[in-house]
Amino acid sequence: MAQLAASIISADEEFKRQVSRLLRAGGVPVGIMEARAVEGGAPDVYVVDIRGDLSSGMAAIERLRSSHPATAIFAIASGADPELILRAMRAGANEFFAWTPGNASAAASMEESFHGAVRRTAARREAAHAGARQPCVTYAFLGAKGGAGTTTVSVNSAVELARLTKRPTVIIDLKPCLGEVALFLGVRPRFTILDAVENLHRLDKDFLTELVSRHKSGLDILAGSEQFDRPNAQDSGAIEELLRVLGRLYDHIVIDAGNMINSISVAALYAADTVFLVTNPDVPSIRNAQRLVDRVRQIGAGSERVKILLNRASDQLLIAPKQIETALGYGIHYTFSNDYRTVSTALNSGVPLALTNHSEIAAQFGAFTKHLVGLQDGVKAEPEKKRSFLGLL
Repeated sequence: MAQLAASIISADEEFKRQVSRLLRAGGVPVGIMEARAVEGGAPDVYVVDIRGDLSSGMAAIERLRSSHPATAIFAIASGADPELILRAMRAGANEFFAWTPGNASAAASMEESFHGAVRRTAARREAAHAGARQPCVTYAFLGAKGGAGTTTVSVNSAVELARLTKRPTVIIDLKPCLGEVALFLGVRPRFTILDAVENLHRLDKDFLTELVSRHKSGLDILAGSEQFDRPNAQDSGAIEELLRVLGRLYDHIVIDAGNMINSISVAALYAADTVFLVTNPDVPSIRNAQRLVDRVRQIGAGSERVKILLNRASDQLLIAPKQIETALGYGIHYTFSNDYRTVSTALNSGVPLALTNHSEIAAQFGAFTKHLVGLQDGVKAEPEKKRSFLGLL
């Protein structure tokens, strides 16, 4: 499902934060557009705060409806007065919600209705674009810990996507300073993600072509920053906007999100259609994976989009796959075997596995990627399991 873009019209920053979380907790990827970014194109949803200055709020709804007839407008008021609802609908609102944070029962009902409205908006958008260009699909790879193999998995999957589909594909390195995507691909980039973030106002297809590096597989690379402190929390809005721009230009986006959940990786998680959590069959990795899954739930990034990838599996596993599934509450979506020598050789040569040999691990990446694009049915995700605690943790 393509990411929805939403803009919140309110002067209350705390309200905007809460509504952002509410928008993203409904199982649909949603990106938040700042008011200044709307100039590049209308969002799919406007959320208008009419709790305070009612006349100003109604005027904003009328102005937005006049400028963007096809955009969904959600009005949020302090109460559900019938006359107020009718007035908001006449002004142009599609949905009306009463904001009652002090009433737990009413708040729960409002959240359920709000999430339903977001899903309906997503469905209408998909129907409107049926038969047109296929929406961009975004995959975020998140590591349970450093050294779990997140970059290896994301890089080889991206190369296979570009090679198999022959469709525009880009990989983005979101790890600050220590990102290794370009290194793994044997590329020396002239520009990094910071150049894109700092030039959003001129980021079109021609300018983006200058910023990315092209790999011989056809994959485009937006290299990681070389600064320790960038990108940071102040760049998170720009990262969201960058992902929206890339979504209009590419069919597939692959994100190496590193192994920490910070403001930057959160932007990637919100944008992703699927979040692949890469873990190893050891206690530290599984413990961290538990915590990351919990954190994804807490921030409302859509835990139902999380898929578990077990990397470096072998016949000598001290922790059985069933135990791992029980601990995490998710089935293992795919397993990559442990082949340290082959992977290290590919890493040191800067040539991805798919282009360098016919090893078993290379075939596994091929099968995994074919499943992503629907070329075969050899990989099946397990249903989510009831969560319980793994005793040895």
